[in-house]
Amino acid sequence: MDNTGYCGESFNSLQSGTSDEDMVEIAGATLDFSSTDDVPPLDRDYDETKGIENGPIGDRPNGVPKLMDLLDEPVPGVGTYEDFNTIDWVREKSKDRDRHREIATKSKESTLALMKSISDAFSGWLLMLLVGLMAGALAGGIDISAHWMTDLKEGVCLNGFWFNHEHCCWNSNETTFQERDKCPNWKSWAELIVGTNDGPFAYIMNYVMYVCWALLFSFLAVSLVRAFAPYACGSGIPEIKTILSGFIIRGYLGKWTLMIKTITLVLAVSSGLSLGKEGPLVHVACCCGNILCHLFTKYRRNEAKRREVLSAAAAVGVSVAFGAPIGGVLFSLEEVSYYFPLKTLWRSFFAALVAAFTLRSINPFGNSRLVLFYVEFHSPWHLLELIPFVLLGIFGGIWGAFFIRANIAWCRRRKTTWLGHYPVLEVLVVTAVTALLAFPNSYTRMSTSELISELFNDCGLLDSSQLCNYANVSVTKSSSDALPDRPAGQDVYTAMWQLSLALVFKMLITVVTFGMKVPSGLFIPSMAVGAIAGRLLGVGMEQLAYYHHDWVIFRGWCSPGADCITPGLYAMVGATACLGGVTRMTVSLVVIMFELTGGLEYIVPLMAATMTSKWVADALGREGIYEAHIRLNGYPFLEPKEEFSHKTLAMDVMRPRRSDPPLSVITQDGMSVEEVESLIAETSYSGFPVVVSHESQRLVGFVQRRDLVISIENARQRQEGVVSASRIFFTEYTPPQPPNSPPPLKLRGIMDLSPFTVTDHTAMDIVVDIFRKLGLRQCLVTHNGRLLGIITKKDILKHMAQMANRDPDSILFN
Repeated sequence: MDNTGYCGESFNSLQSGTSDEDMVEIAGATLDFSSTDDVPPLDRDYDETKGIENGPIGDRPNGVPKLMDLLDEPVPGVGTYEDFNTIDWVREKSKDRDRHREIATKSKESTLALMKSISDAFSGWLLMLLVGLMAGALAGGIDISAHWMTDLKEGVCLNGFWFNHEHCCWNSNETTFQERDKCPNWKSWAELIVGTNDGPFAYIMNYVMYVCWALLFSFLAVSLVRAFAPYACGSGIPEIKTILSGFIIRGYLGKWTLMIKTITLVLAVSSGLSLGKEGPLVHVACCCGNILCHLFTKYRRNEAKRREVLSAAAAVGVSVAFGAPIGGVLFSLEEVSYYFPLKTLWRSFFAALVAAFTLRSINPFGNSRLVLFYVEFHSPWHLLELIPFVLLGIFGGIWGAFFIRANIAWCRRRKTTWLGHYPVLEVLVVTAVTALLAFPNSYTRMSTSELISELFNDCGLLDSSQLCNYANVSVTKSSSDALPDRPAGQDVYTAMWQLSLALVFKMLITVVTFGMKVPSGLFIPSMAVGAIAGRLLGVGMEQLAYYHHDWVIFRGWCSPGADCITPGLYAMVGATACLGGVTRMTVSLVVIMFELTGGLEYIVPLMAATMTSKWVADALGREGIYEAHIRLNGYPFLEPKEEFSHKTLAMDVMRPRRSDPPLSVITQDGMSVEEVESLIAETSYSGFPVVVSHESQRLVGFVQRRDLVISIENARQRQEGVVSASRIFFTEYTPPQPPNSPPPLKLRGIMDLSPFTVTDHTAMDIVVDIFRKLGLRQCLVTHNGRLLGIITKKDILKHMAQMANRDPDSILFN
């Protein structure tokens, strides 16, 4: 993997450097199954005599030693997975069904067993409650801290340095409504250092302090990520999608990642970089879910059950990011989850509700509302306005496709040039450029969330915003705050120029910012681009309606002096269109937006813009930003939305190829411990088919490499007399052994007796569907019952890449 930045390198270089790894001795390589954040620990402290039958070997019938059957006594570690491997969904679901069946049977035997059964059933809901509470509390702390540190770049509160600008001026008796941002208690850095806030020297002083604080925050963020938790960089959503599809990335959802991501997310957002906290909050919530899973046995020991929790945690992340619990559930269902049963839907809804309630209790926005950008538009939209809404959708689709291509090209350049070797320098340079260009423009100087809130705002009588400073005309106040369409004043034209420059700046700087080695989300920057474009179009439509109300498009519904056009609505639609173009979300995006703004009556414009942006973006490129980053990083992810349209067969994809050596197999009763260990040492396969004999190649089952190694090691320790010459049997009944032969091993218990098979003439589109819907790791290929080869998930991904004229070796993980 040619990842020169440490975030990308962490999948290889950190395999031996984190505390969240499991290792075991395999052919000279050290793999230690110690306690981890992701896999239950192996219990090595057992009594060695447990696996030995009473009585000497010679006293047993026919001189055959009693065999240790793993069906009777499970071996610790069997059934777990190594780092960077795919889980077996079918085996995990089967394991959970067996556990549930056993609990249900025992619950009829005693009151204590019944109580344990009830506790087991309730544990999922309790876990969801804890995830919601923990994620909501962390999100509230992140919001409050980021708001304070963002304001710290411009000044400090004399009443208490821990107050942000807004809270500092709340308590001041000298604050007026017209100048609510000015109060004696809040001092800019120029006022503190040179005693005045007027003049060029004061401006330069504020400028320098703004840039210095931004550089300090970004340096701390990138340094903490690099030193303590390299997995804390980026958005996290591409990796979470891959993990939810069944892939193991040890440590990605661990304690250190959670701690460092929470701290550095505040620093990165406060630095003023063009990034958001919404995507990383999904990662934070999933870390909470993974850590809390270890409190409950059934989730700690079952990877499939744990991924149900992580799907719910992803919903919690969006719920606390936007204050949109329903949209969060739909986001998890539409965008990130690979397996989403009805039970997970209910629990996701409950967890998102708890998280939203927790966030509302903390009240980080200080407005007693859960939503991030509350809007209150006073005029309805007209049917003819769908034309500019669709135009915004087209702009969003074009911007989304452009952004994805440009960002992927930049990230690929980062991987293959000297730029990737200096992540700290890259972050500092981008921060310096961002701060230097952002400060002169008031719309880029403010935080992106504040900018979007300003653009969504509907101008009322008491608004003092530059965007609402229209030319004075005689206005009779109606029963509401709504104002008629008016001619734009000089301040509005100045704001339009500033917003136009801000649009170009945001479009370019976001391309190079997303993917740097700091926590970086994409939701808010994408929404900002769309909101600026929408506000510009909205003001243009408003002025057109004012000066040309007799045109055909305005006649009949926009009379002189009427309140026809709402520029804030255009900003909201534009934000939705651009976010949809980048992420390709549809239903969940519309629900998030109306929950986010409270604008329930504007669902139709949002839907029109969302669908248009998706159609346009899909016409220019099928992948969303997260799928593009998954492919860029070579993660083994089978995209459920992608169709396989090529007419190839299983025999074209399976291994071994015609020129390859024959398939490595294990016979059911003809191999010694030494032969099996040599096979393991000479190959790197994750599993081996078990056949009747090398001649017949008739399939019996499939055994995982990890299970085989652990079982042999366990047998050497627990079963008396096992040596390299001992025979290994996968048969149900063991044939009599010669009197002086060493005791054999019966390993039928670790073998999958019903591996999935297809014939060599099965169409590959069917094979791909089987892999997607069942979550398979591998599938065996047979012809008339005879084993021919094997198809793994990686083989399918390589084949799909080859069919799409891409480099098949870009699929890196097995």
